[in-house]
Amino acid sequence: MLSNVVRQSLIRSSRTTALLITQARAKHELPPLPYAYNALEPTISGEIMELHHSRHHQTYVNNLNAAEEKLAEAVSNNNISGVIALQGALRFNGGGHINHSIFWNNLSKDGGGIPSGELADAIATSFGSFDNFKAKFSAATIAIQGSGWGWLGYCKETNSLKIATCANQDPLQATTGYVPLLGIDVWEHAYYLQYKNARNNYVNAIFDIINWNDVSNNYRNAKA
Repeated sequence: MLSNVVRQSLIRSSRTTALLITQARAKHELPPLPYAYNALEPTISGEIMELHHSRHHQTYVNNLNAAEEKLAEAVSNNNISGVIALQGALRFNGGGHINHSIFWNNLSKDGGGIPSGELADAIATSFGSFDNFKAKFSAATIAIQGSGWGWLGYCKETNSLKIATCANQDPLQATTGYVPLLGIDVWEHAYYLQYKNARNNYVNAIFDIINWNDVSNNYRNAKA
C-alpha cells in the first residue's frame, strides 16, 4: 500500500496537472461580427448591435471562461458540491456564447426574402409552406414569457424541422436535442432601444435580414 506521504504527493501532482491543463486550454473568445455594427440598419440599429455584441456577448464569454476555470479547480479537488454549484453558470454563460455565435451569422445586410433549395423543401414538408412556418415561428417567439430565444431546429430522429423556444440562454441542442439552424433573440437588450415593448414589430422586421444562406448551410451540416 502507498504511504500517506506518497499518496498525498500523487494527489498534489494530479491537482497541479489539472490546473496546468486548464491554464493551457485556449479560452473562449468573442467572435468578430461578419459585418459592421451599422450594417443591419434600419432593421437593427448600430447602437443596439454594438452594445449587444461588445458588451452582452463579451460578458457571457468572460463569465464562461471564469466558470470553466472554477470547474477545473473543483474537479481537481474532487469537490463534487463545487462542480454541481457551477452548472447554472456554465449553462447560462455557455448557452449565451453558443446562441449569440449562431445569431450573428443568421443575420446579413443582404438577407431577407425566402430560402431556396433543400431548406425550402424541408420547410414546406414540415410546415406546409414558408408562410405557415413564418407565422408559427413568429407567434411562438413573440409569445415567450420574459427572456429567451425562438428557434428553428433540425430533429435527427425524425429527419424534420422543428420550432422550439428556450428560456433565458438555454441552448437548443442541450435542451431539446434539436440542432440549431436559426435563432431569434428576444431578450430586451436585443431590441428595446429601438422597438421599445413592441416585440412583435422586432420579430416581424428581423425576417428582412435573415441570412438564409447561413441557415441553409446549418441545415446541410446538421444532416451530414
